[in-house]
Formats: sequence, C-alpha cells, structure tokens
Amino acid sequence: MSKKITYYSILVVLIIGLFGAGILVLEEFKTGEGCPKIMHIPMCLVVLICFIIPLIAHLLKKWNVLYFLFTGLAGSIALVASIMQFTGHAECPKTASGTPMCYYSLIIFSGLILLKIYHLKRNNKN
Repeated sequence: MSKKITYYSILVVLIIGLFGAGILVLEEFKTGEGCPKIMHIPMCLVVLICFIIPLIAHLLKKWNVLYFLFTGLAGSIALVASIMQFTGHAECPKTASGTPMCYYSLIIFSGLILLKIYHLKRNNKN
C-alpha cells in the first residue's frame, strides 16, 4: 500500500468517524439522550474530540503523539464500553440495525492506530 493510499485512508476514516460522533453529539444536545455519560460528560462528545485532534494532527503531518494519545483514549473508551455492552452492564447507542456503536468505534479507532503505525513506518523507510 502506498503512502498516499494510507494517508487518504486515515483521512477518510477520520472524517466518517467525525460525522458519526457529530450526529450523536447533536442528538445529545437536542434530547439529552444521545449517549452515555460519565460524571455528566457525554462520552460521544469526548469521542468527537478524539476524532478532531487526530484529524488536525494528521492534516498538519505532525503531533503524532497527540494523534496516538487521542485515538488511544477513544479506543480505550470503546473497548471498555464494548465489554460492558457485551456483559450487559451498559447500553451503547445503537445503529438503525441494532448494532451497538461502541463496537464500530472500537474497530474504527483500532484501525486508525494500525493505519497510522503502518503509514509512519512506510514514511521512515523512504
């Protein structure tokens, strides 16, 4: 996979995630029922921020530490939420088909981390 393909793949995934989290945040602001909260903080808002910061870092092609810090934070939140959803201790927002969104979030953030690692290794070779 070329450097450009990985660069744009990361960009597309970040934008898709940004829109998905943004929709949940809008729902949260409208109804107060968009996403789970920890200490009155909507987790979808945290996840939205965890898409925005890596997107900026990726576009500027610097601050990789921030990219990994925020994708790692969101990935950790998604992992905990997925485990809690699977064990019945929490309810993640669901898609129209009924799939918990925390599962998708876990896949997206894991993919973003792996793609960025691959992208950076490809850049270091050249």
